[in-house]
Amino acid sequence: MPRNTTVRKPDVSAPQDSRPATAPAVSLKDVAVRFRTKDRDVTALTDVGLEVPMGEFVAIVGPSGCGKSTLLKLVAGLLQPSSGDVLLSGERVQGPRHDIGYVFQRAALLEWRSARRNILLQAEMRKMPAEPARRRVDELIAMTGLRGFEDSLPHELSGGMQQRVALCRALLHEPPVLLMDEPFGALDALTREQMNTELNRIWRETGTTVLLVTHSISEACYLADRVVVMSARPGTITEIIEVGLPAERDYTETMGRPEFREATTHIRGLLGAASAAD
Repeated sequence: MPRNTTVRKPDVSAPQDSRPATAPAVSLKDVAVRFRTKDRDVTALTDVGLEVPMGEFVAIVGPSGCGKSTLLKLVAGLLQPSSGDVLLSGERVQGPRHDIGYVFQRAALLEWRSARRNILLQAEMRKMPAEPARRRVDELIAMTGLRGFEDSLPHELSGGMQQRVALCRALLHEPPVLLMDEPFGALDALTREQMNTELNRIWRETGTTVLLVTHSISEACYLADRVVVMSARPGTITEIIEVGLPAERDYTETMGRPEFREATTHIRGLLGAASAAD
C-alpha cells in the first residue's frame, strides 16, 4: 500500500528501540570532510548523519559543489572522513570497499571488448569462478534488455545501452549496496525516462540498496523511497523527504500522483528552483 507523503528533518538520534533489528546497509554519523587547497582550508561536508536500511532506494539532490559525489566516495571507502564514522552493514569503512557496486555518469567501457566481455571484466578483476560468472552475465543481460547485443562493441551501442552494460558490470558480483553518480545525466530525455523505468524494475527484482546522486528532482522522486536534500557548501542534510509512492511505479502515472507533485514542489522550494524544470 502507498505510504502517506511526509516531509521530515533528518533524525539520527532516534531511540534505540525504534531502529531496525539489523544494522543499516549504510550509516553516516556526524561526518565531516575538510581539505586544504593551495591557499585555504575548505569544508566540503559537515554534520552529515544518515541511515539507509537494507533494500532502500535513496536519492541525493543538492546544489552543484555541495558534496553529493563526495558522500558516495565516503561510502565506497575512496575517501576518508575528517571526522565522524561511515559504516556498511555495521562495519566501519576504513578503505576501498570491494563489495559495493559503482556506476558513474560515463559508462567507461573498453572499446575493444564486446558488451559481454565488458561485463565479465568485473569477474576477471575479482577472480570470480568462470562458469558462475558467465551464468550471472546471462541473467543480467536478460534483466536489462541487452539480449541480442551481447557481442556488440561499445561504439555499436546507444548511450542508454552502454549504461545498461555499465549497470550489469556493477551488479555482476551481487553487491549489497549500489552507488550511482549521475548515471543518466548525459542521456537524452526519452532514453533517461526509459532507464529510470528499467532501474526501478531492476531494484525491485534484486533488492539491492541504492544510493543515487542526481541533479534531476523528478528523477529523484520517481526512483527513490526517500530523497536527501543537501545544502550549499559546506554540504549538510537540510531535509529528508519520504516520497510515499508504491515500489512498482508506472512512469506516466507516477508523474500525475499527488505524492509525486507534493515531493517535487517541496524539494524545488528547498533548493530555490525558479521553475518546474529540473
